[in-house]
Amino acid sequence: MKGFREKAGASKCFSKSTPDTPNRSLASVGSEPGSSETAVKRLVTAGSMRRIHERVLGPSRTGISSSTSDIWLLGVCHKIAQDEALGDAAGNNGLAEFNQDFSSRILISYRKGFDPIGDSKITSDVGWGCMLRSSQMLVAQPFDREYVEILHLFGDSETSPFSIHNLLQAGKAYGLAAGSWVGPYAMCRSWEALARCQRAETGLGCQSLPMAIYVVSGDEDGERGGAPVVCIDDASRHCSVFSKGQADWTPILLLVPLVLGLEKVNPRYIPTLRLTFTFPQSLGIVGGKPGASTYIVGVQEESAIYLDPHDVQPVINIGKDDLEADTSTYHSDVIRHIHLDSIDPSLAIGFYCRDKDDFDDFCARASKLAEESNGAPLFTVTQTHKKPVNHSDVLGETGGVPEDDSLGVMSMNDAVGNAHEDDWQLL
Repeated sequence: MKGFREKAGASKCFSKSTPDTPNRSLASVGSEPGSSETAVKRLVTAGSMRRIHERVLGPSRTGISSSTSDIWLLGVCHKIAQDEALGDAAGNNGLAEFNQDFSSRILISYRKGFDPIGDSKITSDVGWGCMLRSSQMLVAQPFDREYVEILHLFGDSETSPFSIHNLLQAGKAYGLAAGSWVGPYAMCRSWEALARCQRAETGLGCQSLPMAIYVVSGDEDGERGGAPVVCIDDASRHCSVFSKGQADWTPILLLVPLVLGLEKVNPRYIPTLRLTFTFPQSLGIVGGKPGASTYIVGVQEESAIYLDPHDVQPVINIGKDDLEADTSTYHSDVIRHIHLDSIDPSLAIGFYCRDKDDFDDFCARASKLAEESNGAPLFTVTQTHKKPVNHSDVLGETGGVPEDDSLGVMSMNDAVGNAHEDDWQLL
C-alpha cells in the first residue's frame, strides 16, 4: 500500500520528535512556549502511559536491526543492503526508502481535551482507547484523498465521520463504551456497523467511506467454527450493497479477526502471519498484548514493526481545507518492533482490494498461502457457503449481535490489572 509521503510532505508533516513522547528530555520540553509547570505535567502524563504500556507489552525496541533481510511494509518490499545495515544509508537506498515510507504513515494516538463522548464527561481516551486508535490507523491507510481531509475524517469530534465518538456510538451493540477497552472482533464489527449507519444516512455520492467493509468470519459452524472463510459471493454482495446496486464491484476492505492460540500465538501460524505482509493488499495487523493494542505495519524476519498509539497528544481540530494545520503529531520516525511470537493471539488482519482484479489476485494469494500452511491456515477462500446462509445477517442489515458472542470488552482498570491474561477475546 502506498504511503502518504507526497501528501504529507506538502504541509507541516512530521518532525523528529513528537511533542509528548517520553524520548524527549525534561529540558527540551521545558524550553517550549508555555509554563514549565504545564510542560512537566505533559511529560509526566506521557511518561506514565509509556510505563504502563511497557509493563503490559514489554519494553519496545526501536530502530532497525543489523539484519540485511528484506523489510516488508504493507505489501512493499524494502531491500536492505549489507552496507546500509552497518549504517551507510547515503544516497537512494532501501533503508532510506523504508524510513521515508514508515514515517509517512498516518499515526493516530491517544488524545486529550476533545469534546465529551456522548452523554459522558470523558474528554480523553488515555488508558483505554488504543484498540480504537490502532483500528483508525488501519482504516485510514487506503484513503485516496487530500491529506488534511483524511486527518479531518479521523478527527476527535462528532463532526468527523470516523472519530472515536462515532465509532463508540456505532459499536454500542457490541459493548463499546467510553472508558472500556475493546477486543479485535468487536472492533471489526463496530467498523462494519459505522459504515452501515453512514450508508443509510447519506446518498451514494456523499459517503465518507470509499469502500465496502467485509468482516470475514467462520463458515458452517458459525463464527466460532475453525478458520475464517473469505466467501467470494459474500464479498460481491457487500460491494453491491455499498453501491446501492449501481455497481457489480467496488473497493472493499476485508477485516479478519483471529484467535491464533491461547496464551501466545501458536508457532505454526507465525510463518503465514509474516507472509501476509507480502500481499500487495496488506493493511497490516491490529494487535499487541491484552490492554495494549498497536498497529503492526511491517515485518523483518521474526520482528513485527509497529506504530504505537500510546503517546498522549493534545487534541487538534483540523478542517477539511486547513492547509496550515500542524500535523506533526500524526507521524513518527521512531521505529518500534517486537518479536512476532510475543504478540497476543487475538488480533485482526486487514486487506484492501481496490477493484475486482485486485480482489481476484488477493484470493489467489490467500488460497496459495492456505495450501502451503501445513494444515494451519489463517483463513481460507471459497466461492460460496456450503450451507444456506441468511445474507441479511452476513451483511449486518439487522444490526443485531449473535447471542453467543464474546464481545471482548473490559474496563480500563481491568485492561491493566489483567494484563497477564490472554483469553479476553474469543470468536
